[in-house]
Amino acid sequence: MTTTGQPRPSRRRRVLVVVGLVTTAVIAVVLMWSLQRSMIYFPDTSAVPAAAEVLEGGRDLTLHTANGLQLSAWFAPPAGEAEARELAILMAPGNAGNRANRLRLAQAFQARGFAVLVMDYRGYSTNPGSPNQHGLIADGRAAVQALEDLGYPPKSTLYFGESLGGGVIAALLAEHPPAAAIFRSPFTELADVAAHHYPGLSVRLILRDRFPVVDHVAHTDVPIAVIRAEHDTVIPTHLSAHVADAAPHLLFDHVMDGANHNDPIMFGPHIADFVAEVADTLND
Repeated sequence: MTTTGQPRPSRRRRVLVVVGLVTTAVIAVVLMWSLQRSMIYFPDTSAVPAAAEVLEGGRDLTLHTANGLQLSAWFAPPAGEAEARELAILMAPGNAGNRANRLRLAQAFQARGFAVLVMDYRGYSTNPGSPNQHGLIADGRAAVQALEDLGYPPKSTLYFGESLGGGVIAALLAEHPPAAAIFRSPFTELADVAAHHYPGLSVRLILRDRFPVVDHVAHTDVPIAVIRAEHDTVIPTHLSAHVADAAPHLLFDHVMDGANHNDPIMFGPHIADFVAEVADTLND
């Protein structure tokens, strides 16, 4: 009897298909391993204005890291017309841009009576080095030390971590506990964000930088506040909510109605108002 129709693929062809799929998967994993930091960090390497040009009473600072890097930063006292508080804010930025993108918020902090240090990580603006988890946390330590040298020890400092900056300040909670820590759009850990944006990929197996925010927050007595955007397309708002839920000493968990991660409202006076509320709560 004669059979018609499509012939079955040969064994060799099936083997070639499997080899091709495996090779493609291996190449994809290797590329993600080698390029992952360029997919996490998006520094703006352009120069920024001198602090005195953009912040009232501002001056440029040099942060000295443990591994010998010298990083540029801004420092400014409270604005002249503001009722000065005995608190400084350490601003740990997110993963994109540089400190010039945080100018409006820094000015708003000044106007509410805070001194402010706006740092740039290694590899951002004109700073030397390349960003990675270990390095950014070291940069945060250098910023803490710089503020202490200026008369603001951690107990007189509020940590403000924006997005990825939340991973930086979370790592400092145990060794340099501040008066309080404010997390703006935090994630639980970086792998959860990666899994959201790259579903189906085993990102947890290859991710080198972890930033386990929720673990640090769950084991600190530092007062914690969380500010998150309702419609955040970068860091899903439920991840930020989990950070708030983990805090033993939660001051508040505020949702910015209708906002997205990078909306102007997330970088301006409304955020400064909530930080001022944190400071007022500490004084009660």
